Amino acid sequence: MVIILLGPPGVGKGTQGVLLSEALGWERLVTGDLLRAARREGTELGERAREYMDRGDLVPDEIIIGLVGERLRGLEPGQSVLFDGFPRTLPQAKALGAALPEVGRAVDGVVLFEAPDDVLVKRIGGRRSCPECGRVYNVYFDAPDLEDVCGDCGAALVHRSDDQPETVLHRLTVYREQTEPLVRYYGEEGTPLLRIEADRSPVEVRDALKVELTARLGVEG
Repeated sequence: MVIILLGPPGVGKGTQGVLLSEALGWERLVTGDLLRAARREGTELGERAREYMDRGDLVPDEIIIGLVGERLRGLEPGQSVLFDGFPRTLPQAKALGAALPEVGRAVDGVVLFEAPDDVLVKRIGGRRSCPECGRVYNVYFDAPDLEDVCGDCGAALVHRSDDQPETVLHRLTVYREQTEPLVRYYGEEGTPLLRIEADRSPVEVRDALKVELTARLGVEG
């Protein structure tokens, strides 16, 4: 089974991808991880990707799809897969749809995580990161005991540039322009769409998702 996780930045799809893959024993595919692994291992596709990454350019879709195909061919035939954060654009979705039959697979369902914009802005814009130990706080939901000070190591917390409210709003705009059209695309393809309200705790979202997967797609576990 192949499931795609979609949703705007800050909606928690990465967290749900980890929780679901651990609960069901599914393979979670994150293209960033595939790129880093291929680059580290020095594969042919990894070396091609390195040229773009070293220049700070986006890696072409054909290389991403090639890495995805390699990974899928290395899995057991019965291993179910979660695509977390990919595809992001219509061309990527079409390329993935063309590549999956080559490895005997197809997209079985799409999960769309949804939450109000103000919640998303707070989730991302409220983040404060520790540059020393890596702990992440949120001034709205999980604030440190001392303002802007890490409770674990005492280092000064930082507010990353991509977590600034104006940057978050831009990321949401990009999502709506580039990724939201995938909902219509998969609908026209006849792919089951599972809408999940993500303005809840991670455990509540996970449980709701498992119920939907069982009811709509017959997933057990």
